[in-house]
Amino acid sequence: MTTTMTAPTTVTAAASAPDLAAIKARQQGVWSSGNYALVGATLQIVGEMLCEALDLRAGQRVLDVAAGNGNVTLAAARRWCDVTSTDYVPALLEHGKKRAAADGLAVRFQEADAEALPFADATFDAVASSYGVMFTPDQQKAASEMLRVCRSGGKIGLANWTPAGFIGQVFKVMGQYVPPPAGVKSPILWGTGERLTELFGSAARSIAAEPRDFVFRYRSADHFIDVFRNYYGPVLKAMSSLDDSRRAALVADLQALIGRLNKADDGTMVVPGEYLEVVIVKK
Repeated sequence: MTTTMTAPTTVTAAASAPDLAAIKARQQGVWSSGNYALVGATLQIVGEMLCEALDLRAGQRVLDVAAGNGNVTLAAARRWCDVTSTDYVPALLEHGKKRAAADGLAVRFQEADAEALPFADATFDAVASSYGVMFTPDQQKAASEMLRVCRSGGKIGLANWTPAGFIGQVFKVMGQYVPPPAGVKSPILWGTGERLTELFGSAARSIAAEPRDFVFRYRSADHFIDVFRNYYGPVLKAMSSLDDSRRAALVADLQALIGRLNKADDGTMVVPGEYLEVVIVKK
């Protein structure tokens, strides 16, 4: 019986392989929707802390991958590094340019796919990403690209949401209403030591991963939900794909999640959001 089932099973597995190019195109549309820059700007402290964890030095060549509106970009430029900021959403790069210009910071901005970085091997002293590269559909390819463009002895810095943290739980709740693409590993796995070892371990001299909290501070739970449903692409797209009753149920589940985690007792929202602060030294 096992012999009889071998051929059909193989064909089924091949047919069910995810179309990563199509998934990436859809994701690009997701991140182009809304206005992530409004949400991203609230996360600036994470970029500053990641640059400190990397112990960046003035004059170092730094690449920000999937930079969004440039939190790591600006933090590295403030430390007088030679910074290149990349993303595959042109509108987000434009936001980064405006922020850099407002602060008088010299930064190179370039549209680029994290899975196919347009730079030569060993170009950069440090390669970083804050809540960005973790959302690539081909995780191994993205990790390999970060390693490729980083010099030997250089550092890779990451800030990744964890499965147990607030944003990990938000994605879990949303997944009950809008299932993720079949066959694609969850981005939240980047917030685990096991996945980081799988992705980077063979090329790493060391991997240091420290749990940190970014504290989400909003006027209320409803304020947080309104901001994310209007400006944060994944939530915006999830909400817009549901009918009224399912959308109301999702909102109720998010309100309940925030209620369980909220540290504030004055009607506002103060919710710690765990992430991993990662520093990898390349062999």
